[in-house]
Amino acid sequence: LCTKDRFYCLQKKKQKNIMAERNVLLKSLKHPFLVRLHYSFQTVEKLYFVLDYVNGGELFFHLQRERCFSEPRARFYTAEVASAIGYLHSLNIVYRDLKPENILLDSQGHVVLTDFGLCKEGVEPEATTSTFCGTPEYLAPEILRKEPYDRTVDWWCLGAVLYEMLFSLPPFYSRDIGEMYDGILHKPLMLPVGKSEAACSLLMGLLQKDQHRRLGAIADFLEIKNHTFFTPINWDDLYHKRITPPYNPNVRGPADTQHIDPEFTREMVPNSVSQTPEFNPSTSSSNAFNGFSFVGTEDSFL
Repeated sequence: LCTKDRFYCLQKKKQKNIMAERNVLLKSLKHPFLVRLHYSFQTVEKLYFVLDYVNGGELFFHLQRERCFSEPRARFYTAEVASAIGYLHSLNIVYRDLKPENILLDSQGHVVLTDFGLCKEGVEPEATTSTFCGTPEYLAPEILRKEPYDRTVDWWCLGAVLYEMLFSLPPFYSRDIGEMYDGILHKPLMLPVGKSEAACSLLMGLLQKDQHRRLGAIADFLEIKNHTFFTPINWDDLYHKRITPPYNPNVRGPADTQHIDPEFTREMVPNSVSQTPEFNPSTSSSNAFNGFSFVGTEDSFL
C-alpha cells in the first residue's frame, strides 16, 4: 500500500505527476519487471495505490550491505531493468528516475521497477521533452544543460546504475553537488580496473555525454539487447523468468521484512484506511484528482 498526502500534492501542484503515475501503472500491468497496480482510491487526506507486495528489498539496500556485485549478478539485474525500460519506451513513456532505490527485488530475486511519479508519457521515438527532473547522482548531461532531451536519458541512468553495481558508487560521484555536476558535464568517465572489456564497452556506450551518440540513440532497447555484455543472456528466458536469479532473498513469507530498511518498517501508519473517512467530493477543496480511483480486473492479480 503506497500513500501520498493529498493536500501536499495540491499545494505543490503535483496533480499531473500523481495522475501520470496512476496512468503509467495502468499501462504497465503486462510486464514481468514492472510493479502492478491493483487498486487506487482516495480519502479526504490521502491518495492510495494498492500495488504488488514486494519484500526482497531495494537494490539500494543490498548495495549498501554488499557495496558492489559480481559482474554476472550486475548483468542479470541490468538486463531485467533494461527489458522493463524498453517496454516503457515501446509505450512512448520515458521513466526519468532510474536509481537503485526504485529497483526492488521480489521474493525470488527478480527485479521489480517501481515509482512512476516522474514518468513522461507521449514521448515518440524522435520527440523530446525539457522538464528538469531526476535524482542528482543519475542526471544525464543534457538535463543538467537544460537542453531538450529524449528517451536516451533512461539509458544514461541505466549506465549509472550498472556502474554503481560494479564499482559501489555512481559515476562522477562527489558529496559536493557542484563538483559532481561538473564531472557529469565535462570529465571523462573513469573505469577502475578489474572488469571485462564487454562491461567497460557497455558503460562507455551508456554513459556517453552526447545523447545522439549514446548507446540506444538509434534503435533504443534493441541496441542494448544486442551488446556483447549481454551475450550470456537469453532474452526470451529472461522475460519469462526462466533464468534463476543469482541471488535469492530467502524470505520466509509475506511477513518477512529482513531486507526492508528498518527506517521504513519502524514508521507508524498515521491514518489507516479504516480510520480515515471516505473521500467526499462535496467536502473537497479541489476536484484535481477526479478519475484517480481504479479497481483492477482478475487479470491484474495473476
